[in-house]
Amino acid sequence: MKKLFSEIPNIKSKRLILRKIEETDADGLSELTHSPNVYRYLPTFLFEQKYEDVHYVIRRLYDECFKESIILGVFMENEFCGLAEIYGYRENTHKASIGCRFLERCLGKGIATEAVGALVRYLIQETDIETITASTMVINKRITRVTEKNDFHLVASGVDEDWGYPQPTSVNKWVWLL
Repeated sequence: MKKLFSEIPNIKSKRLILRKIEETDADGLSELTHSPNVYRYLPTFLFEQKYEDVHYVIRRLYDECFKESIILGVFMENEFCGLAEIYGYRENTHKASIGCRFLERCLGKGIATEAVGALVRYLIQETDIETITASTMVINKRITRVTEKNDFHLVASGVDEDWGYPQPTSVNKWVWLL
């Protein structure tokens, strides 16, 4: 078993590759980070939005936040589709959280469901993670379906969290157990 954060994984599924983001992915990342329809369902403090210059984000991504978060590009047929993230690692409880965000033009194609499934398989089969959690905005019905399709169980609904907005964000809490 690999220790989480010992390497940047390269995860493959039927149609997707989840891999390290490179400078050549800057156009796709820029399209994603400038999509208000995508980021309205996400916390305001995500790393890729920390800096305006996406090239700078890519150069800093794996040395500035790697010990706290693994952010991978999601690709289908070498086309950038979005980001998948592993964060909130708790070594003593073998727990981690996951999240994802995708280009608007990639929604409704099963990419999110497949990417989340690939993350779960990687964490369970190749690391010592036993519990995976996710937090989703209550109003984001698409991601609710994605978590359900990947055998996550809703453990709390309508929990107020600080996602960086002026008011607390109402979220659903999900868990996947080994």
